[in-house]
Amino acid sequence: MNTLEIISQPPIPEHLIGEVQSKLAYVDEVICKAQISKDGQKIILEVNRPVDELLRQRVEEKIQRVVTTMTQGSFRPKVQVLEDNMSAPTLNTNDPMPELMQRGELHCEADGIFTLGPLVTRLVEFFEDNFIALAATFDAQPYRFPVLIPARYLERVNYFKAFPHSLTFATHLREDLDAIDHFAQSACCDEHGDLNQLPESFAKIQALLSPAVCYHLYFALADKPLPGGKMIATAVGPCFRYESINLTSLERLWNFTMWELIFVGEKDFVLENREASRKYMAKAFEDIGLAYRVETANDPFFVGEFRKQAAFQSAFQLKYEIRANLPFKNSTLAVGSYNYHQDFFGRHLNITLPDGSPVHTGCTAFGLERMAYAFLSQYGLDIQKWPQTVKDYFGE
Repeated sequence: MNTLEIISQPPIPEHLIGEVQSKLAYVDEVICKAQISKDGQKIILEVNRPVDELLRQRVEEKIQRVVTTMTQGSFRPKVQVLEDNMSAPTLNTNDPMPELMQRGELHCEADGIFTLGPLVTRLVEFFEDNFIALAATFDAQPYRFPVLIPARYLERVNYFKAFPHSLTFATHLREDLDAIDHFAQSACCDEHGDLNQLPESFAKIQALLSPAVCYHLYFALADKPLPGGKMIATAVGPCFRYESINLTSLERLWNFTMWELIFVGEKDFVLENREASRKYMAKAFEDIGLAYRVETANDPFFVGEFRKQAAFQSAFQLKYEIRANLPFKNSTLAVGSYNYHQDFFGRHLNITLPDGSPVHTGCTAFGLERMAYAFLSQYGLDIQKWPQTVKDYFGE
């Protein structure tokens, strides 16, 4: 592995180091690892080829473009903490990943793609049962949504502009006998696991793998009045967000499972129910013994949209993240969120209230694999040391 060191111009503000570092994964295909110094002045890259002057200039130009775009005119947002249970006792200080892999509880098929064994699966089911109980208190109507999502829908809600880096595309071979025969006879993977087919073999992209659960409900409601003027729905399903070299453990998965409680209606209806769901989960997390806090946050918008959209979300407190303690790295992990989209989906998808005005939407969402990972990070793999509520679920 080769190292490339770049001096950031301008230095990256402390509050943006994490955001900028996550975007460096998408700067150039030669980058295998990226780290920003604590003072924000130095960017250290590990790259997969020898560094010559041409490579240095190319990568440095892209990185400086990212830094300038994301930091110019930025300001440190005021973080509002709604809940703080970080002082809850935790028994484990080790990363659970090595033991999970050694015990066969996880099998990594590829970066960001994991098979879950019995222990982790049952832990995921435990958290899902807690969320199902939450949905029941709202009499939420259950839905099942497809894995695929039409490209035209994502375009309609500006997803291509806001989150292009995380998209996962679905396609198929062209309806052409010669193309299909050629693929059948010659398809193989190289030493990196990459398929050796040219883009010309594949049909035009009409669908993508879904990046979120709630989008499907909004698309189903598009271009018509909302029956009764309000609704609460719940659904769980696989989601796909590509995170490149950031795909290192259950913290960051390309293919993960999201559970959501979705609110559609007038502004007050959405905000009151979002708050009610937060209060319910505060009690549930206390029973589970989770060390966490809830604080204002922003979505991982891409470089061009980040500064404007993140500032907007922060100013109007549209997103609160549930950040669970990861003792082994003295850090936190977002395991869920409480979201308010204002009338964004109502306007873009023409979903209307009885008076003709656009609906407001919001959701309470949890990543099931992240929930299990955070819990194991805090309590380890010995069930006898887990909080009683969880032990009872496992029959211990």
